[in-house]
Amino acid sequence: MNIKILGSGCGNCDALEKRVVAAVKQFHYTISVEKVTDFSVMMSYGMMASPGLVINEKLISSGKLYSIKEIESLIEKHLNQS
Repeated sequence: MNIKILGSGCGNCDALEKRVVAAVKQFHYTISVEKVTDFSVMMSYGMMASPGLVINEKLISSGKLYSIKEIESLIEKHLNQS
């Protein structure tokens, strides 16, 4: 599984990255976390507001700051789809 946080480094972008890293620690799977700050790459996902959250190359949200529990639920949902 691959998770990307899309954002320029704003407070919400940094907070989402920290929450994703904390949520990933709950799983015994290989999950890579990457922060993307390149504007053209962010736009290629169709992101309209930051931060953006991408799981397995699919834009899950833009402009939303999830809690750790919400991120864990999203990860579980996408693990079950693969």
